[in-house]
Amino acid sequence: MPEFFLELFSEEIPARMQAKGAEDLARLFGEAVAALKPRNVARFYGTRRIAISVELDASVPESRISERGPRASAPEQALAGFLRKHGATKEQLTQEGDFWVLDRVVPGASAAELIARAMPGLIRRFPWPKSMRWGSTSPFTWVRPLRRITAILDGAVVPFDLRDGDDAAHGLHASNISEGHRFLSHGHFTVTSVAQWTEELRSRHVIVDATERRALVEAGVNALAAEQGATIVDDPGLLDEVAGLVEWPVCLLGRIDDAYMDLPAEVMQVSMRVNQRYFALRNADGSAAPWFAFAANIQAKDGGAAIIAGNERVLRARFADARHFWDLDRQTRLADRVAALDNITFHAKLGSQGERVRRIEVLAGKIAPLVGADPSHARRAAFLAKADLTTGMVGEFPELQGVMGGYYAKHDGENPAVAEAVRDHYLPKGAGDSVPTTPVSIAVALADKIDILAAFFAIGEKPTGSGDPFALRRAALGVIRIVRENGLRLQLGPLIREAGLAEASELLDFLAERLRVQLRTEGARHDVLAAVLGLGLDDDLVRLLARTEAVTALLGTEDGRNLLAAAKRAANILRIEEKKDGPHAGAVNPNLLMLAEEQSLIQCLDKAEPAVQDALSRENFVLAMTELASLRAPLDDFFANVTVNDERPELRHNRLRLLARVRAAMNVAADFSKIDG
Repeated sequence: MPEFFLELFSEEIPARMQAKGAEDLARLFGEAVAALKPRNVARFYGTRRIAISVELDASVPESRISERGPRASAPEQALAGFLRKHGATKEQLTQEGDFWVLDRVVPGASAAELIARAMPGLIRRFPWPKSMRWGSTSPFTWVRPLRRITAILDGAVVPFDLRDGDDAAHGLHASNISEGHRFLSHGHFTVTSVAQWTEELRSRHVIVDATERRALVEAGVNALAAEQGATIVDDPGLLDEVAGLVEWPVCLLGRIDDAYMDLPAEVMQVSMRVNQRYFALRNADGSAAPWFAFAANIQAKDGGAAIIAGNERVLRARFADARHFWDLDRQTRLADRVAALDNITFHAKLGSQGERVRRIEVLAGKIAPLVGADPSHARRAAFLAKADLTTGMVGEFPELQGVMGGYYAKHDGENPAVAEAVRDHYLPKGAGDSVPTTPVSIAVALADKIDILAAFFAIGEKPTGSGDPFALRRAALGVIRIVRENGLRLQLGPLIREAGLAEASELLDFLAERLRVQLRTEGARHDVLAAVLGLGLDDDLVRLLARTEAVTALLGTEDGRNLLAAAKRAANILRIEEKKDGPHAGAVNPNLLMLAEEQSLIQCLDKAEPAVQDALSRENFVLAMTELASLRAPLDDFFANVTVNDERPELRHNRLRLLARVRAAMNVAADFSKIDG
C-alpha cells in the first residue's frame, strides 16, 4: 500500500495556526484525492512546517460513467453549456426518454498523477486565517514565506510546481529535500519516508510530534520548579503555545528581582505570559515564587546562562511597566473612577458601562437576600465592579479586569466581602474556573450575568448557530454553574424580569438548552431533562435537577425500565386510537371493568396518584418515583391479558380512558414520551 508524504516548510508559523493548518491540509488532501481512498492519515506541525503522511491506493482504474444532461426540448444554450462542461460533442450524446445522456470513459490514473494534478491548486487556495505576499514577482500568498515543498510517494518525488502562466511563484516545486533546526543543524537531507524523516529530524534537533514537544516542555518546567520547592501555575494554553514556538525545547529557570515581588501575583503571571510566554511559579502556600520558567529553542554551550540573563533583563523592564501602573492606579480611589464609566460605551443600543453598573447595582440588591448576602454590600460591590476598566493596569492587561478591582478595593479599605465580590464577579469565565461561593460574590456575579443575558435578548442580539459575539452562552453557563454548585434555591424568571426583560420565557428556554448541553457533556441523561421540561419550564434549577435525577434513578431499575416500556406502549395506543375517534378523556366507568387486571390497575392508580402528588408537593422526588414504580406490575398484567380494542365499543372506550389516566399519572412526574428507550 503506497505511502504519500507531504511537508510544507516555511518561515515561522504562528503557534495558534499550526494545528488547524495541519488539520486543513489533511482534510483538503483527502477531499482532493478521495478516489484513492486515503487512510491512516498522520498530521505533523511545528513552528516551521506542517506535514501529513497517508496511505492510499496505487491508482484509480478506468471507469465508465453516465451523465444525464438537459431535456431534449431544452434551449441550445443549455445543451452547449453541458457539452462545454464535460468537454464533449453532440455526437457523443444519446437520447433516453426526454433527456440527453452522455456516456463516457474516465481513464484510469496513477496515484502520482492524481496527486500532482491536485497539489498546486490545493496549496494556492490554502485557507490560512491570514496570509502574506513576499517579493514582488508573484501574487502567491502563504501564512509566512513558503520555502520548500517535500512530496514523495513510496520514496519517489511526485513532480509538480506552483507555476501558473507568467506567475513563477518563487520557483517553488516538489522535491525530496528537507532541513532541520535553523541554528543547531545545518544543511539539507533527502527524505525517503515519513519514518526516516521523523528520525532524521530528531538527529537534527527537531521534534516533529507536537504532543511530544508539549510533554517535554511540561516535564522540563515542572522539574525546574520542583528543584526550588515550587510548582508551575497550571496553564494548558501556554503549554500548547510554547510547544508551537520551539522545535527543540530546552527548559530554563530565571529569577525575578526582589524589587518586584510585592506586585500582585496575577499581575506578574499575566505580564510573563502575555509578553514573554514565561511560566509563573507558586510556593507551597500559594504565594508567588521568585522564579520564572521558559523554553528556549537552542542548546546553548554555556548551559543557557546568557539566555537566562537576557530574559531576566527583559522581565525587569516588563515588571517596571507593571509597577508604574500599580502605583499610579492606587492614587485614585476605585469609587472615584465610577463616574468615568459613563464615558465608556458598553453597546450602542444598551448605553454606557455606567448605565450597566446602575442596572447591576439594583439587581444585585434584589438577589442578595435570596442568597444570604447583605444587600448594602452587594450594591456597593456592584457599584465598584466595573471601575477598574478605567485603570492603567487593566488597559494594559484586559485579562486582569475584576482581579485588579479586587486589589484596589482592598487597598481603599472597602469591606472584605465587597472587595472579594469585585474580584470574583466575572467568574466563572471558562469551564476550568471555580464559581463564586460567598454570598455577596454570588449576588453580584449572578446580577452581572443575568443583566448581560436579559439586555442582549431584549435588543434581539441572540446567539445564532456557532456565532455568539457577546459570549451569551458562556454567561448562561455561568448562571447555571453558580446556581448548581452552590445549591441555590432561586426562581430565575422573576430575576430576569427584574433585569428588564418582561418576556422571560425565551431566555429561560435558552438557559434550559445550555443546561441540556452541560448535562450531555457530563454524560448525564439529557433526554430525561427534556422529559421533565416537557411538563413546563421550572426556573428553580435545583428542583428541576432533583426531579431529573429521581427520574434517572427510577429508569436505572428493572421496574423503571419496564414501567417506561409500558408507558410508551400506552401512549402509542392512545396516539393511534385518538386519531380515529379521540380524545378518550373522561372518567373511567368502574361498572365496565370486566377483568381482574383492569380492576387491579385502577386500584393501583387510585392509590398511586395522590401519593405521587403529595410527594411532589413536598419535593420528595425519590418517593414520587417509588410510588410510580408501583404501577409496573399491574400495567404488565393489563397488557398481557386485556384486549384494549375490544369489539364492544363501550369496553374499548373505557379501556382507552383507563390508559389515558395511566398516561396522565405518569406525566405528572415527566413527559415519558421524550425519554429514549
